[in-house]
Amino acid sequence: MEKFLNFLPDIEVESPGRINLIGEHIDYNGGFVLPAAIDKVIHFKFKKRKDNLIHVQSMAFDNPLKIEINKLDKSPISWHNYLIGVLYYINLLCPDKIQGFDCVFKSNLPVGSGISSSAALECGFAKGVNELLKLNLSNQEIISLCQRAEHDFAGTKCGIMDQYAVINGIDNHFLLLNCQKITHKLVPAKLLNHKIVLLNTNISHNLSTSEYNVRTQECQSALDSIKLKYPEYKFLCDVPIEIINEFKTNLPLNHYKRAVFASEENQRTLKAVDYLKNEDVVQLGNLLYSSHEGLRNLYEVSCKELDFLVDFTINNSSVKGARMMGGGFGGCTLNIVKEDYVDLFINDISQAYLEKFNIKLTPHIVKTNNGAKVL
Repeated sequence: MEKFLNFLPDIEVESPGRINLIGEHIDYNGGFVLPAAIDKVIHFKFKKRKDNLIHVQSMAFDNPLKIEINKLDKSPISWHNYLIGVLYYINLLCPDKIQGFDCVFKSNLPVGSGISSSAALECGFAKGVNELLKLNLSNQEIISLCQRAEHDFAGTKCGIMDQYAVINGIDNHFLLLNCQKITHKLVPAKLLNHKIVLLNTNISHNLSTSEYNVRTQECQSALDSIKLKYPEYKFLCDVPIEIINEFKTNLPLNHYKRAVFASEENQRTLKAVDYLKNEDVVQLGNLLYSSHEGLRNLYEVSCKELDFLVDFTINNSSVKGARMMGGGFGGCTLNIVKEDYVDLFINDISQAYLEKFNIKLTPHIVKTNNGAKVL
């Protein structure tokens, strides 16, 4: 922390994590998602150097990144690769314009909890390099290059949602993001007297990246099969459930289940917008429970710890809805909780989780936030 405090920067950048209220695993299937940037952030400081070296120091991890722009090879240290990928694609867009700089960053974003610390890292770093070196990259170019960095250097074939929400977040709003057109509409975050509580399971079953990539392949295979008869459908989320059911006996069972989930989850997202506009927190919460059931039984990306936390909230009138959030197999549940019950809720569910799994929960009460910005 002393290094961070003593570092006198040319610029500073703040980059938020994100939640996704509903619409999980939908961005790469061409549907609608409902994310928001949150008030957990990564704080970067940047300073130009007089040589061509790039030094990046994390306050949370050892092994700083030290690299030259003409030697952008993958690193055996995983967090380096998000930044190396960003530099690689900035260099493609702006050849011969990157010069040396120092960067330090600190974070209060929990890693591996499904609130997209990777996208916050990529986008904040890209935003800072863009500002520091006056590269004039647009927000859309930053979003796209950060997504490519995650695909090609970190190995996760993510959709566009995480990077898009980190860059475009608006305080007190969710973004209804159309993942085909890459455009959004603002939806006021009207939860009345309720707060969003994330409960981090503090477990990872080491399946999140590998199984995430398997799910993208299964969805693409299902779509390819459907297109043989219905070539007009370009994305799985566009296929009506009636047509998916025509293929129930033709598709492998896993592929059929993934397609059903994608179609149903896309419709849940659109319903959620209506419920938010009508300030109907009860119906909104019911959609979250339905989403979790789909993620558990059709998409099969949940785990016993996540299921326990969601099941614990059912039939509690002070909790309107809960579901797993993120890639799955660990990370957080998202809960809509009456604000006067939040402390008691966290205490009760933490105690029950500890007794069941001998693991301590980490709770996060989050608010919506603006996207990545130069301070």
